[in-house]
Amino acid sequence: MLRTIRYGLPADCDALYELEERCFDSDRFSRRQLAHLLTRANAANLLAIAEDQRVIGYGTLLFRRNSTTARLYSFCVDPAARGIGLGRELLQALENAARERGSQRMLLEVRADNRVAMGLYRRMGFIAHRWLDDYYADGCAAWQMDKRLEPPEPPEPPDMSAAD
Repeated sequence: MLRTIRYGLPADCDALYELEERCFDSDRFSRRQLAHLLTRANAANLLAIAEDQRVIGYGTLLFRRNSTTARLYSFCVDPAARGIGLGRELLQALENAARERGSQRMLLEVRADNRVAMGLYRRMGFIAHRWLDDYYADGCAAWQMDKRLEPPEPPEPPDMSAAD
């Protein structure tokens, strides 16, 4: 399944809403909330787009002024597109977007009963450091996890050894 990752646009609101419906049983965003994230929030929304142009995953980063921490506010992969490395690819793209905005750390909350997501985050270098009782609407607890973002590698200098 070929895919691309791009920034979200206001026109993607309905597709994100439908993806939320497929991915989450509760604590879903409304269309209005998604529209705000796509247009007015201090956020970066990255979408994974399948070859047939369907949105098959997305992640939203929130940024605060004068902070070097980016918060992964929402992250999901279509159930039909799981198990092919899309989550890892999308999370890496989100980390890169956070670095580009000057973030040195990423923070997230994950349902304590979501072992698949926790496994992905751990494999990507996130560390669980804080337990949050009764975090979700259904009473489920969460783990707060974070990761230090290393600065991007500087570009290699041009090879100046060639003589004119």
